[in-house]
Amino acid sequence: MNARSFLINGLIAGLLGGLIAFVVAIGVGEPAIDDAIAVEEAAAAPADTAEHDHDHDETEEGAAHSHSHGDEEGGITRGQQAGPGLATATVLVGAVLGGLVGIASAFAAGRFGRLSPVATTALVTAVGFVAVVLAPWLKYPPNPPATGSGDTIGERTALYFGFLAISILAVVAAIIVARQVLAGRSAWLATAVGGAVYLAVVGVAFAVMAPIDEVPSSFPANTLFEFRVGSLITQAALWLVLGVVLTGLVNRAWNRDVDDLARRDAAAAL
Repeated sequence: MNARSFLINGLIAGLLGGLIAFVVAIGVGEPAIDDAIAVEEAAAAPADTAEHDHDHDETEEGAAHSHSHGDEEGGITRGQQAGPGLATATVLVGAVLGGLVGIASAFAAGRFGRLSPVATTALVTAVGFVAVVLAPWLKYPPNPPATGSGDTIGERTALYFGFLAISILAVVAAIIVARQVLAGRSAWLATAVGGAVYLAVVGVAFAVMAPIDEVPSSFPANTLFEFRVGSLITQAALWLVLGVVLTGLVNRAWNRDVDDLARRDAAAAL
């Protein structure tokens, strides 16, 4: 077992996780997006009708008649977004995450007391999900299309990635502290202290960083809830499959290495 095998196994697990996440997104994510788009189009319909009537009046007076629908020609359709586009995105993201988790598991193996590489891989995956997905989702949950202002997209992006960076750094700090405690104490105490450090750092960031609330009060609450929950379920499915498959592959490689070592010891004892 080496970093290369962890990386390859991580890429395989990530690809499978991305495929499953695509299937889950089709079932629980895309319907909420379609509902949000329908709300946006219903809100924009009166303005489009008024603009069309205005253009029609100008035509009767001899002015040039114009249509805005031609801008849609040659663009990406909704079907392409929800089909090939979504599949490509989830598979690529899954592969990248799988490779990163695989490398992180290789680095962490043997550095957490008596935890085996299999248990360490499961721990890395669980911590990664909390730090990369769950904590940022709680602070800055995703919003459906057309619920945010284009003028604040830069600020919203900076806040989200800033909180994500703090969450990851908090994990690093928690691991460092936990390893120091583990050197002279029990694993349970080290885990509790590390978790407390992470919660303290993220809690401060949660309270200090500015909130983002740009969803109109008229937007249907059910659609907003379904969109956010669907997004979380999709990401959870990706990480769950990634963790299960990667842990299984690492377990197979670990058992193979243990068996090889046992055979060598038996041969040397003859």
